[in-house]
Amino acid sequence: MSAMDIKDTVGAFVPGGLFRVDGAPGGPLAGLTFAAKDLFDVAGRPTGAGNPDWLATHPVPERSSPIVDALLAAGATLVGKVLTDEMAFSLHGDNMHYGAPINARAPDRVTGGSSNGSAAAAAAGLVDFALGTDTGGSTRVPASYCGLWGLRPTHGLLPSEGLVPLHPSFDTPTWLAADPATFLKVADVLLPAADYHPTRVLRVTDAFANADPLFTEPANAVFAALADAIGPAQDVTVNDGAGFDAWRMAYATSGAYEGWAIHGEWIRRCNPVFAPAIAGRWQAASEVTAEAAAAAREVCARIRAHVRAIMQSDCVAVLPSAAGLAPLRTADAATVDALRMRTMAVTCIAGIAGLPQVSMPFTAPDGAPLGISLMGPAGSDRALVRLAVEIHAAAVRV
Repeated sequence: MSAMDIKDTVGAFVPGGLFRVDGAPGGPLAGLTFAAKDLFDVAGRPTGAGNPDWLATHPVPERSSPIVDALLAAGATLVGKVLTDEMAFSLHGDNMHYGAPINARAPDRVTGGSSNGSAAAAAAGLVDFALGTDTGGSTRVPASYCGLWGLRPTHGLLPSEGLVPLHPSFDTPTWLAADPATFLKVADVLLPAADYHPTRVLRVTDAFANADPLFTEPANAVFAALADAIGPAQDVTVNDGAGFDAWRMAYATSGAYEGWAIHGEWIRRCNPVFAPAIAGRWQAASEVTAEAAAAAREVCARIRAHVRAIMQSDCVAVLPSAAGLAPLRTADAATVDALRMRTMAVTCIAGIAGLPQVSMPFTAPDGAPLGISLMGPAGSDRALVRLAVEIHAAAVRV
């Protein structure tokens, strides 16, 4: 199949973004197709970062992201670039310049962002898997909203070269897939082997308290499967008493300062047109002082140490992938933002701690997708993915 044979029925690809780069013959991913979120460099193809002004003011890259190269070397065929929320600075999945792609699993609901095109393409079966990124939840949330498999890797485990940054202390490159076997194949190519054999299951009660009750039933199926495989869950509270709003603010302040340090000069010089919500985030980022950023970094360092002390090498934790179902495409801004705040209170746990988290697809009683996650200790990624696939298969039989 050529890239031009793809019928983009969900608006996932960037304008002019369908092209084909054949993978090496005979590799472990031979026969699979993938798309790259338009933050990943592909040699000879422009990187747009979801914004026409970025596209117009940056040169076409001469080298591809090492992750793109690794996938091509393993036999996968790249068929194009897909949408992202502007500069990856959103969880909603609506780009004012290029539109909101369709969520094939729930057409009346958004895909989530910022890996919106990646999620849309994978959910619609246009590709076998799609590269995305996760900074504050930008793969875990679309995975939950679109009924996909998604991973936030251990921070720093996968290379970030050839990738437009947002908040480097939290950015992680990753991928989404609809099929667990495909998801696992990509993990075996991109992730190093991990010696991880958990003997304790943790229920992150304060994360579930932030999520809607719809997550309870699929979570219970996961706990039942884990009880058979490992043992009964024990309740843990991961927050240190400061409250998740304080955690989210520490992440947002620290990350915003980093983002402005990287992109502020370009924003001031080029005056790019952003959607109002994203423009507001960049304006707020420009006002973060060095002192506020330093204080936020200290808070994040304490949170990281605290969560990692809980997540010992023998633990696997269970938590919701988001705080609710994907918002309706007609939802008002206040509703969207309220869910975003609750969701980031959940996603910031692994985000600040730099830990791997795998989102597994389940459904609510009305059929809408939602995700339940397994979180593991740092570096457990490849084994955690395999465990998630096994546990999910057992949970859906419960």
